[in-house]
Amino acid sequence: MPFNLYVARLRTLAIAAGVTVAFAASAQTAAPAAWPSKPIRVVVGFAPGGSTDVMARILAQSLSESLGQTVLIDNKPGASGNISATEVARAAPDGHTFLIAPTSVETANPSLFKSALLPSRDLTPVATVGRTQMYLVAKPQLPAKDVRELVALAKAKPGTFSYASAGTGTPPHLACELFKQATGTDVQHVPYRGAAPALQDVLSGQADFVCDPGIAFPHIRTGKARLLGIVSAKRSPFFPDVPTVAEQGFAGANLDIWFGMWAPNGTPGEVLARMNGELAKALALPAVKSRYADLGAEPVAMNTPEFRKLLADEGAVLSALIARQKIVVD
Repeated sequence: MPFNLYVARLRTLAIAAGVTVAFAASAQTAAPAAWPSKPIRVVVGFAPGGSTDVMARILAQSLSESLGQTVLIDNKPGASGNISATEVARAAPDGHTFLIAPTSVETANPSLFKSALLPSRDLTPVATVGRTQMYLVAKPQLPAKDVRELVALAKAKPGTFSYASAGTGTPPHLACELFKQATGTDVQHVPYRGAAPALQDVLSGQADFVCDPGIAFPHIRTGKARLLGIVSAKRSPFFPDVPTVAEQGFAGANLDIWFGMWAPNGTPGEVLARMNGELAKALALPAVKSRYADLGAEPVAMNTPEFRKLLADEGAVLSALIARQKIVVD
């Protein structure tokens, strides 16, 4: 072989080898790191001890075991969950920051708050993590055994009855406004700073009834409060003999409190799919179901498409209600 041809072949082989090494190095750099590669932070927009916080902590324990990384709960209360949602929207989309919140952060808050954050645009839904139904609970002195009798009393004396709520714009408030709309009653709204003080004033007789998210169960069972109906599309598994408001003749008064998980936009699809699957497995565990039941909640899992539909449907109902009833957050 001529010497110059031999040199040319050596040069070609060297270039090819160099390209192969460079390609391999590039592929190794571009390959995604194993997820999760560090502790996962779950931001909760409410104080410790509430339903959202407790649900998140129940799931954090299970997810820590299945994912092999610690899942930390970071409470960022304020503005009905808007502060926490904003923080997650600004977080790095690397699969190590998530939001757990009631769906109202997306379906009601944009109609209630003048905020630049729009979860349907600024966050990516992952899955539902559970729900609680709402219960029409009256003070024991109220001379009504069911919803029909309450409506008759309210219509006989318009504006004289009152209902307590967890605060203006909260799901319990919106549920009672749906009740007013469905029944055509004129009942005064008395907002409180949370579901517990609202229920307390019903128990003491200061307010006539409340749309309760499940914390009244012990008082209902001991007769200190009266359960008139379920403010939901179906009966409660905890009180299966009590009919819904719709079954008592007033369709349209139903609003469950759904809880879900969101991630920053741009989070890798494979991470979202893995988290979706791990949540579904956690929610199916008997221990998780039992701990949810203690909250008066159900561990209902929905995948991402189902979750998106729930958000769209609930958003349409609540935005229309807020506009029609002229609900304003001070």
